[in-house]
Amino acid sequence: MSTRKAVADLDLAALEEITAAVESGAGLPTVVRSAAKALAASIVVLDRGGQALAVAARSPADERSLLASSDGVEALELRVADVPVGQMRLRARGVTSPGLVRLVTTLVASEVERVRAPERESEEESAAFLSEILAHEFTSREELLERARGVGLRDLERGTIVLVVHARAQAPAQEGWRSRLRLLSARGARGVAPSAVAVLSEREITGGAEVIVLLPGADEAAGRRAADNVLRDVQAGLGGFAFVVGRSRPADDPLAIARAADEALLAANVAEGDSDARVLGFEETGAYRLLLSTMSENPAELQRFFAETVEPLLAYDEQYETDLVATVAAFLDADGNVAATAQRLFTHRHTIRYRLERVRELCGLDVGSSDGREKLSLGLKAMRVLGIVGVSGPASEPGATGGRVPGR
Repeated sequence: MSTRKAVADLDLAALEEITAAVESGAGLPTVVRSAAKALAASIVVLDRGGQALAVAARSPADERSLLASSDGVEALELRVADVPVGQMRLRARGVTSPGLVRLVTTLVASEVERVRAPERESEEESAAFLSEILAHEFTSREELLERARGVGLRDLERGTIVLVVHARAQAPAQEGWRSRLRLLSARGARGVAPSAVAVLSEREITGGAEVIVLLPGADEAAGRRAADNVLRDVQAGLGGFAFVVGRSRPADDPLAIARAADEALLAANVAEGDSDARVLGFEETGAYRLLLSTMSENPAELQRFFAETVEPLLAYDEQYETDLVATVAAFLDADGNVAATAQRLFTHRHTIRYRLERVRELCGLDVGSSDGREKLSLGLKAMRVLGIVGVSGPASEPGATGGRVPGR
């Protein structure tokens, strides 16, 4: 028997074993073990979000090496009809036929798709239901609860807390990170509320993503624990991101869940403007709570006020890499004390005075007057409520010769 014929027979036998595992419904772990045997390799299979679904490795150290994509680990994309369904990472222990690798990859991809399809369908149904709640499409409590039961949600009548998770990339991110963010948020929440659901929001977040989490049957204490769990899990599972978690008050009436979602979003937006807050409850947002109804009922008016006060400063910061917005915020926090502002920002007080004069030129508001300070304070609050994140310029200033933009 020729060497080529012997290799072909081995490849065929390996494929038959994998195919039998797929056809029998033995499950993804069995299929992956057969694949590892066929390819004489260690293998880990991940879903689109980077979560490990099945492993066939020689030792825990070998498994960790595969998960970390160490040297010698090959990453192969799993696709079904040109749609990515996950990734297979392998470390071959010998020479493997490229044709056999392609066939094995195709079989593993089909099994991943079969296993994950029901979960994906459930996720899509939950996302559609949540969209209906946020759009205030339910006018009847009974109708909402019946629809909730249809997507597998219970306990909404016992109270519901909403979490909003914001993730903003601080470095280039791997493909599939948004799905992983949702999975990690759901895992953290379910450690406290087993029936929690997490869905990716349709709202656009500059340089990031938003996840909305429902905690059916959760009281305030459970909501606090769940928010802490979610933050811990996303920080541990996704590197290179900045995270905040906003938490609502309990919604005792299912029809109030939309209001709770607005509260959680407000808390998340406010937290993004506070360098010390990673988790923030609605009840901790202080004066921002007064702007909730405006955000919900008349966001255009809130946007207009922001445009008339702080937006020219933000545009200037973005164009010339200055720190006007941060300077105004620090000045107001320091009760209008220039020396204290300079100390907070680690710069000279003459620089602070120069920046504040530029603020007056750009938006027509004088920080030396109580009216100017009040409008700028409200403008900064409107900016946070709208979820607009300011830029941070370098320590040096462009000086008096820096460019100017017209005031509004």
